[in-house]
Amino acid sequence: MNETLKVIKSRRTTRKFKSEQIKNEELQAIIEAGLYAPSAHNQQSWNFTVIQNSELIKELNRESKEAAKGFNDEVIQKMANNEKLDVFYGAPTLIIVSGMDSAMMPQVDCAAATQNMLIAAESLNIGSCWNGFISFLFNGPKAEEYKKKLNIPEGFTPYYAIALGYKDTKAINAPARREGTVQYIR
Repeated sequence: MNETLKVIKSRRTTRKFKSEQIKNEELQAIIEAGLYAPSAHNQQSWNFTVIQNSELIKELNRESKEAAKGFNDEVIQKMANNEKLDVFYGAPTLIIVSGMDSAMMPQVDCAAATQNMLIAAESLNIGSCWNGFISFLFNGPKAEEYKKKLNIPEGFTPYYAIALGYKDTKAINAPARREGTVQYIR
């Protein structure tokens, strides 16, 4: 089987990371993969904010959960009220993926860049977790405060975070794929 397809099929979300920081060369390769993602009209409407400060990552965890407490969903509220839950699972690196508000399809562009980075991380045997929980913070009352604190450019909206680090867990087999999701018209 083609190496790229093997990586795609073997990638799993990591929810337990070692505290050791990933190497800068690995981080740069992951970011470069994001930069080479497809985008609507080749606008490349993303911006990546890399955070490797553990205290700031812990703060973002607390503030994201605090912002999520008012969300009208039982599961989200349960997570937000769980003091022990670290929504970034102890990852030593976080990449916040933001999209240019004036772009044609910034959220789609950012999703493509995020997926490229997840696959690149897996190819380097680095664990990753696509995180949407941080969006509660950036849709809440402290959004502007944190956009400034994180130097997110004016006119950009943070959509996702990617937690990255060396895996501190064993890989699990992929669950069966849901059937009936492909139709062929020939």
